[in-house]
Amino acid sequence: MGELTTRDGTRLTYRDSGGDGAPLVMLHGWGQTQEMFRHQMTGLAPTRRVITVDLRGHGRSDKPRHGYRIARLARDVLDLLDHLGLERVDALGWSMGVSVWWSFMDQCGTGRIRRFVAVDQPAAVAAVPWMTPAEQRESGAIFDVPALLDLGAALAGPDGEQARQDFVRGMFSGSTDPGILAFVAEEIRSTPAYAGVPLLFDHCAQDWRDMLPRVDVPTLVIACEGSHVSLDSQRYVAERIPGARLHVFPTDVASSHFPFLENPPAFNALVDKFLSQENPAG
Repeated sequence: MGELTTRDGTRLTYRDSGGDGAPLVMLHGWGQTQEMFRHQMTGLAPTRRVITVDLRGHGRSDKPRHGYRIARLARDVLDLLDHLGLERVDALGWSMGVSVWWSFMDQCGTGRIRRFVAVDQPAAVAAVPWMTPAEQRESGAIFDVPALLDLGAALAGPDGEQARQDFVRGMFSGSTDPGILAFVAEEIRSTPAYAGVPLLFDHCAQDWRDMLPRVDVPTLVIACEGSHVSLDSQRYVAERIPGARLHVFPTDVASSHFPFLENPPAFNALVDKFLSQENPAG
C-alpha cells in the first residue's frame, strides 16, 4: 500500500504491484473500493504493473468535506499518475470509474492513455431533462432525476443502511454468491453519506455522450447480460467510440455488475488479451 496527497490536501491510498510490465490503472465504482480488484491485482500482475486506488471518500482514503465531483476525482487520478511518474498507462474503469476516466480525457486529453477498458457504465445514468425519450433509452439512463433525488434522500436518511443494502442487491441478478454479495455490501459502508450522496448525484447527472467520439485510443467495452446496466447502453457506448470493441459476458459466465468478482479468470483473460494485442482495434 502507498499514499499520496493531492493538490487540495487529500490523502489517497493506493496499491502498486510494481514490476516492469506496462502499467494498468484501475478505478472502482461509486461507494466501493480498490478491493473490488483484488483478483486482478494477483491475476494480471504477473505480466504487467497493476495500480489501484481508493478514490476520495472511499475505502482507506481520506473523507474530507469537499471535492465530491467527478471532475475533482479525475484531477486526483492525474495527481496519482504524476506521483508515480507514469507518463502513459492502460486505463480501466468500472461503473463510476469509467466516468472518472471520461472526465480525465475531457480535461487532459488522451495523451497519457495507451488503451482503455470501460466496464458496464452508461453514457448517462440519469434521464436528464435535455434528453428526448429516445435519447434516454439509447444512452441507458437507469432512472430519472426525481428518482435520483429520492435515492439520495434515502441514502442520507435514518434508514440509510437499508438503502445501501437494497442498492447493492439491485446490481445482482439470478443466483448470487452470498459471499460476493456480503463482500460488496461491507465495502460500501466505508463511504459516509456526506461524501457518497453528493458524489452520486454529480456522477449520475453527467452526460458523457459528447465525450465518446473523442476517445481516440483503442477501447474495449465490457457488458454483462445479468447486470442492471442495459446491454443497449453498452452497445451505444461501443458504437460511438471510434473503433471500440464490445464484449458481452453471458449470464452463465457473470450475472451481475461485478464480472471481475464473479468470474476472475474469464475477466482477467479478456482484459489481458485486449491489452496485449498488437492491434486491438476493430
